[in-house]
Amino acid sequence: MNFIRLNTLFATLLISAAALTAQAQLKLPESHTNQHNALIANQRPSVNPFKIENNNVLINQIKEREAAMNNEIFASFWDSDRVNPYGTAVTIPEHHDIDVSEYTTPTPGHITSNYGYRSRFGRMHYGIDLKLQVGDTVRAAFTGKVRLTKYERRGYGYYVVLRHENGLETIYGHLSRFLVKPNQYVKAGDPIALGGNTGRSTGAHLHFETRYLGIPINPAAIIDFENGVPHKDVFAFDKRTYGKSQKYAPAKRKTKTYASKRRKTTRRTTKKITPQ
Repeated sequence: MNFIRLNTLFATLLISAAALTAQAQLKLPESHTNQHNALIANQRPSVNPFKIENNNVLINQIKEREAAMNNEIFASFWDSDRVNPYGTAVTIPEHHDIDVSEYTTPTPGHITSNYGYRSRFGRMHYGIDLKLQVGDTVRAAFTGKVRLTKYERRGYGYYVVLRHENGLETIYGHLSRFLVKPNQYVKAGDPIALGGNTGRSTGAHLHFETRYLGIPINPAAIIDFENGVPHKDVFAFDKRTYGKSQKYAPAKRKTKTYASKRRKTTRRTTKKITPQ
């Protein structure tokens, strides 16, 4: 029993000695108090401490900058009631890359009439026609805002004009009903109208145009309608060659038809012999 008490006492002494040693090692220098007080005295409040309200201010600033950029797109020539609001009042850039990666098919119908001059009617066809039935849903091709909802009896019929964040404008013609209003913001794929057969139309279809600063571009130069996707994520508009890009759609092979030549038959004239 004495041996156990002795060991316990010895262990207690060792623990006390270790604690004293640790305290001696952790003892702060005498100058610490003065340095600490000086550091506190020289502290300055943060100019922009991280707070939730400050984070919201930053987010709002970003939104304001984005809104300013959008205002530039959605303000210029916005109030015009014409399909081409720009006319000759704008400077067309020599080259401009247009992001078309978010394209959504306005209607899944196949092409019934291509872009180009129509000799039958003696006028230019500035878009393509896509097959649909009256009442089919027509959707926004890209994200943007509604600039016009209008009726034209001898042309587009009921039609919608959207201006997009990528700088393009798209036109949707021969509609039967509007599902949007002017200045309404829409996303790619949102329903904007119902298909129809209004205006100068020979059957139910969607007349679809793509324009940049008022200049019509063949939609087939931008979009592969057979597969419902853009040819590339970025369409390179070039002022000098955009006319060529309008003819992007693969040309159909023309089958030569030869008119059968009529054989000329020579009529033999027989002289009547008069008896003498």
